[in-house]
Amino acid sequence: MDMYRIKRSCIAFVLFTAPVVLILASRGPHYVPGKEGDVADSPVERHAAACCMPVASSHFSTTALQDCPAAGLPARSVDTASDNHAGMVWIAGGSYNMGGDNNQAADDEYPKHKVTVGGFWMDITEVTNAQFAQFVKATGYVTTAEKKPDWNELKKQLPAGTPEPDASVLIPASLIFTAPAEAVPLNDYSQWWQWKAGADWRHPHGPGSSIAGKENYPVVHISWYDAQAYCKWAGKRLPTEAEWEWAARGSLTNNIYPWGNEPVDEGQPKANSWQGHFPDNNTVKDSFYYAAPVQSYKPNGYGLYDMAGNVWEWCADYYDSRYYQTVNNPDGINNPQGPSKAYDPNEPLAFKRVIRGGSFLCNDGYCSGYRVSRRMKTSEDSGMEHLGFRCVKQ
Repeated sequence: MDMYRIKRSCIAFVLFTAPVVLILASRGPHYVPGKEGDVADSPVERHAAACCMPVASSHFSTTALQDCPAAGLPARSVDTASDNHAGMVWIAGGSYNMGGDNNQAADDEYPKHKVTVGGFWMDITEVTNAQFAQFVKATGYVTTAEKKPDWNELKKQLPAGTPEPDASVLIPASLIFTAPAEAVPLNDYSQWWQWKAGADWRHPHGPGSSIAGKENYPVVHISWYDAQAYCKWAGKRLPTEAEWEWAARGSLTNNIYPWGNEPVDEGQPKANSWQGHFPDNNTVKDSFYYAAPVQSYKPNGYGLYDMAGNVWEWCADYYDSRYYQTVNNPDGINNPQGPSKAYDPNEPLAFKRVIRGGSFLCNDGYCSGYRVSRRMKTSEDSGMEHLGFRCVKQ
């Protein structure tokens, strides 16, 4: 099997929400959920078991959008139209071919299909720590990572009979990246992901870390619910997956990256990504080991920063691995809103949403998440050290 086929298989990695990472890790790196005692035997399955981000099964209530924590929060008052669009850029509507553009594309990026989107405003950067702090100060909002996981909800997404984890696991916490001291097999994600008590948006690397002096960095450890709550308060919303990809392409046609087709590791740094051998050796050619301040690299053709790398970004859509097949209409589709429900063949019970853009942990030899067509997914309640968001509005 060729190397790109192995990379494409990465889209099917079987990783889980933060507490489950530890539950499954205790069963060994080749454990396959839902098949007690089975192991991932093939090289593809072993590689697929651990791409650069854990994919999650909900450990809080899988409520409908109208029941999410945003529902009870006041919207921020806006006095003028200019204030309303401050920090945003207008993205004119248009049509494009959505989906995979090179042989690194995963199966769920096909078939390439015609999409038309209307115009919208988009944040030029990912939402920053300073912006999120304003929201929390105004509303008293508490993020998912700051709450204790509910085992009764968590177990609904796990194989029957999965034992309840130790109480030390079911605590307010989040996943942080910790590089191993040497090269490790890429099928054992527990060697670089750590479930850390006290890790949250104020403490991105765990207790002892702080966002002081990092007000202009993207806020992280943000769940889909957290992002929705902020958007409602700000009078905005999350982008659809189609809007996000249209914006990321930056007016270019059939481009692989927001800047064009030049590989990310050629020439000057174009995005905050992982250089070197993942996950043990980052040469930091781009100047940042973790997330970078927003606007650290050149924007794309629409003036949008960090549409590749830095942190993954939430989209509004449910994730369904088969979705592109269902909307492959020769006449195209207008303003697609995504599937009506989530479906991941690896975790068919999980409620997952699309995330886009890649992060500081992506590189070309692993997940290539910074490609404009690259689709990833995680559960609505997942917040991690390399996951944030940006907003749009009409």
